[in-house]
Amino acid sequence: MSAVQSPLRAYSGAIIAIGFLSAMDAAMKEVSLEAGALSALSWRALIAIPLVGAAYLMTRKGWPERATMRLHLVRGIMMVPMSFTFFWGLTYVPMAQAIALAFIAPLLAAILAGPLLGEQVGKRILGGSGLAFLGVATILFGQTQADLGREALLGGLSILLSATLYAFNMLLMRKQSQRAGPIEIAFYYFAIAGAGFWLVSLVAGVPAFPAASVRALLVATGLSIAGMLGLAWAYARAEASYLSTSEYSGFLWAALFGFLVFSEVPSPWTVAGAVAIVVGCWIAARPEPADHPMEAA
Repeated sequence: MSAVQSPLRAYSGAIIAIGFLSAMDAAMKEVSLEAGALSALSWRALIAIPLVGAAYLMTRKGWPERATMRLHLVRGIMMVPMSFTFFWGLTYVPMAQAIALAFIAPLLAAILAGPLLGEQVGKRILGGSGLAFLGVATILFGQTQADLGREALLGGLSILLSATLYAFNMLLMRKQSQRAGPIEIAFYYFAIAGAGFWLVSLVAGVPAFPAASVRALLVATGLSIAGMLGLAWAYARAEASYLSTSEYSGFLWAALFGFLVFSEVPSPWTVAGAVAIVVGCWIAARPEPADHPMEAA
């Protein structure tokens, strides 16, 4: 496989995986509105663990090495506050706005991939990220014209905190994907983060079962697994600084599912920002000329 084909294939896979996760966000928002974010996350993990665990036990070739297990543990623990702050915030703001705020994550990841992972952050990646971030700023400016209330402000701040954690999560996912397969990564995420959600419930109270939105919970679980496997596959085949910009496609997915599920209609400012985001993704997706061919994963 050529040096151009391999990263583009990984980039396309990441965009499809983000589509799955955006659809999952819509289903999780429905569950969270009924039972709360902690309940949605706790019950989703409880359903996913046996499903992914069975696949992992049937396909594993041995237990993870100590360094790999440390990555699983750190990322799983980090996912507890990251997931909760995102889905809590999502109950108070429209999906498209939530994803727009979350776009600081890929920008931070692209910049941090240099000093933390030793990756070369090229001009196209920085230029594409900058243009996409300008699109996000356009969206946020348009949304300041609408009075969404104090709860929406708190929800937005919660999502910004989640996005900051997600930037480090993407870098960990790159290192994780170089040491473990997608099924192993998914299993330890649900096992460790799931245990974290239920431990938090010891203090916050036993999570209520979302009986009225069971179908949405099951759909969210399946989409979460599919999206996680897809991202792990993609991050094993391309650098984090390159793939991080694929996260900007999440806005288009969020706008689509927000409209289909919650009748949320993007404003003209949102549409203008989306155009900049798409162009930024396209610029970043064009690989930098390499001094040596990239090996196929």
